[in-house]
Amino acid sequence: MSMLDCPASGKGCSSGDVPSQTGGAAREEKTIVMKFGGTSVGDLDRIRHVAQRVKKERERGHRVAVVVSAMAGVTNTMVGYCQDLDPQAPATEYDAVVASGEQVTSGLLAIALNALGIPARSFQGWQVPLRTDGAHGCACIESVEGDAVLRTLDQGLVPVMAGFQGIGPDGRISTLGRGGSDTSAVALAAAIQADQCDIYTDVDGVYTTDPRIVRQARKLATITYEEMLELASGGAKVLQTRSVGLAMREKVRVRVLSSFEEEAGDEGSGTTGTIVVDEDENVEKKLVAGIAYSRDEAKITLRRLPDEPGIAYAIFSALAEQGLNVDMIVQSIGLDGTTNLTFTVAKADAAAACAMLEELHPHLRYDGIEASHNVAKISVVGVGMRANTGVAATMFRTLADKGINIQVISTSEIKISVLIDAAYTELAMRALHTAYGLDGDQEVGVQG
Repeated sequence: MSMLDCPASGKGCSSGDVPSQTGGAAREEKTIVMKFGGTSVGDLDRIRHVAQRVKKERERGHRVAVVVSAMAGVTNTMVGYCQDLDPQAPATEYDAVVASGEQVTSGLLAIALNALGIPARSFQGWQVPLRTDGAHGCACIESVEGDAVLRTLDQGLVPVMAGFQGIGPDGRISTLGRGGSDTSAVALAAAIQADQCDIYTDVDGVYTTDPRIVRQARKLATITYEEMLELASGGAKVLQTRSVGLAMREKVRVRVLSSFEEEAGDEGSGTTGTIVVDEDENVEKKLVAGIAYSRDEAKITLRRLPDEPGIAYAIFSALAEQGLNVDMIVQSIGLDGTTNLTFTVAKADAAAACAMLEELHPHLRYDGIEASHNVAKISVVGVGMRANTGVAATMFRTLADKGINIQVISTSEIKISVLIDAAYTELAMRALHTAYGLDGDQEVGVQG
C-alpha cells in the first residue's frame, strides 16, 4: 500500500503503488477531478449549479470524477451535537457522525446529475476505498485504491466521492480533519492518474495576499507547490496544507477557481483560476509570490529557564507527546546560567500547553511563564528568495518605518515569518505588499 498523506506519522511518504501522473498511454480525453467545497454545495440550488458545471465539463469530452464537502454549516452542526452529548465522545463515534454531511452531499449531487441525464453514482470513502491510519478526527491517508472509480468512469458514469472521510485499519469510518476534502480530491486524482484536479471554492484563485485587507492584491495565474505550501502553512485559507503537500509529492496538477463565476473560453479547463505547478513550470518568476497572515497563534515565553543541555528537548518532546504543534521558536543568549525561551502554538492549544508546562515546573525550574494571544504571524513567501538577497532587510525596514516591533523571526529557504502585535496586522500587510512591488490592478503573470 502507498502512504499518500502521512505528514505527522513519522513513517515517511512515498508514491508507492500510485501510478505516475505522466505514465501510461496518452489519452484523447482528459480525466479531471472536480472538488466542490461547502459553500459551493450550500443548498439545493447550488448543488444544481454544480451539476451543470459537471455536465459542461463532460460536454467538452472529458471524463469527470467529483469530490464533495458537506453542505455549508452541516459539519459544525454535527460537531455541536457530539459535544452537547459528550465533550469527550469516543473518536470513532464522533467520526461516524461528522462524516455524515459528505454522504448526504454526494448522494444529492448524484441525484441532480442523473436528473440532467448524466449517469452518476455516489461513493463513500470506505467504498473507494480511501484507507487511512487510525488517528480518528485527523487521520492521514495511507492509500487510495482507484479501481472502482476507474471502472465507473469506463462505464460512462460520473463517480461522486464523499470527501473528508475514509476507512481506518479498524474498519471504522475515519475523518481527515478540517479541509480534508481537498486532500481527498488530490489523493483520488493521484490514484486514477487524473490530468488535473480542479478545486472549486468561493474565491476565483490564489491572490498575492488577502484582497479583503489589501485592495491592490492581484490574482496569480500560476504558483509553485512550494510557495502554495508555505502560504497555506502561513495562514492562507485557499487550500488545505496537507492537500498541497500531497499534490507536490504526487505531481498532481491543481487548479483553484470559483464555483460562482463561469469559466472563460470554450475549453474551460486551464483558462481561469490559479494553477499550482512545479517550479520549472512557473512562468511568473517573482521574487515574492505572496504574503500570508495568521491570527490563530499564541506566544508562550518561559523566563529564566536553566541554560543547560536537555532542557529544550524536555519541553518540546513533552509538547509533541500531547499532540501540540510548535511553530516559531527563539531562545535568547544565556545570562547567569539562565535563558528565555519563546515559541508559538495554535491559539486553541495555548491553555493546554501552559498547563502541561506548569506541571513540568519542578523539573524545568523556570522563573515564570507568560502567554499572549494578541499576536499575528506575517509570512513573506517566494521561490525567488533562493537566488536574491535583501528580502529580509526589506521586510524589517518596512515594519520599522511603520513603527511595528518584531517579536519573533523564523525563516525557511523561501519564507520569512515574523510575529507582531495583532493590532498592526492590516498595516503590516499593506505596507509589505507595496514594499515588494505586488500592488496593482492587473493579474500577475501569463495564464498557464
